Amino acid sequence: MRTGLEVFLEDIDRFRGPAWGMLSHAAAVSRSLEYSVVETQKRGLRIKRLFTPEHGFFAVEQDQIPVSRDLFPGVETIPLYGESRDSLYPKGEHIEDLDGIIIDLQDIGARYYTYVWSALMVMREFARRGKEVIILDRPNPINGVDVEGPVNEIISFVGMYPVPIRHGRTYGEILYEVAEEENLQVVWYRVEGWDRSRYFDELGLPWVMPSPNMPTLDTAIVYPGMCLLEGTNLSEGRGTTRPFEIFGAPYIDPFEMKHFLHAEGAVFRPLYFKPTFGKYAGQVIGGFQIHVIDRRKFNPVRTAVHILETAKRLYPEHFRWKNPPYEFEEEIMPIDLLWGSDWLRRHIDAIG
Repeated sequence: MRTGLEVFLEDIDRFRGPAWGMLSHAAAVSRSLEYSVVETQKRGLRIKRLFTPEHGFFAVEQDQIPVSRDLFPGVETIPLYGESRDSLYPKGEHIEDLDGIIIDLQDIGARYYTYVWSALMVMREFARRGKEVIILDRPNPINGVDVEGPVNEIISFVGMYPVPIRHGRTYGEILYEVAEEENLQVVWYRVEGWDRSRYFDELGLPWVMPSPNMPTLDTAIVYPGMCLLEGTNLSEGRGTTRPFEIFGAPYIDPFEMKHFLHAEGAVFRPLYFKPTFGKYAGQVIGGFQIHVIDRRKFNPVRTAVHILETAKRLYPEHFRWKNPPYEFEEEIMPIDLLWGSDWLRRHIDAIG
């Protein structure tokens, strides 16, 4: 199997000379753990400007925190996640003196993981100005077969194109589909020789956490469901060393709730924990760690919906939805943005 970066490096001679921008981050590495921006520079590419997505190049900033500066040395760096929606788009003055853009990101296979949408906006801005767009694809780490959850009806920064929550695609496949629909010219270096049924740890590639709360592949496996908890007053485990695998709230009695929770391919272990930041920072709260014991049977979206249903049924006087703003949307409920419609909220609210 070869990543898009590896295929591109064999073809790199014809791209020397022009001034390139690059949209990338620290998780986009070679097999020897060299950053792709460095790997391409070493091969003679002129990388004039580095664009970085949410969290910044080194995933320094937490979720929904503006990146006002970035830390990569030796090249001008432009963060694409700031105080307003406008900050998500590269500005004209950062595009005009470039011949094109190279995109290399590690996605994790869930619609609301924002890197693919940063890539989409960059692709559009460069292609519409007649600049060359090169996409270096990478495998979907939670496999490219399994699909789960609804296709979003709401278009937002946590879903800028209609795909299921767990979409079973690479980020390059999504970008190329959009490019085809919008008649945008792109060069797509596909992943070669990838068995789509395999998870990341079966591919012989090094894992670098792509965001500060995505430390392991185990996290990525539960994330397509457990990120839904961001739209509630349940802690999704931010501020712990096992985000998204750990969840809870002050009103939960884990030893009571355990009798009502079940998920194929996983075990809920009751516990108490104290987040260091995020929801309920500094408080000891009750909850669970999800231990996935058979990832091919585990359905993260179905499991998260079951958790929300159970929390509402057991603790109706405490369970609440998070209010806007969320990811640059001022009026739409966060849970509706994440689910892609208001169906889940209405479903849970109807539980007596």
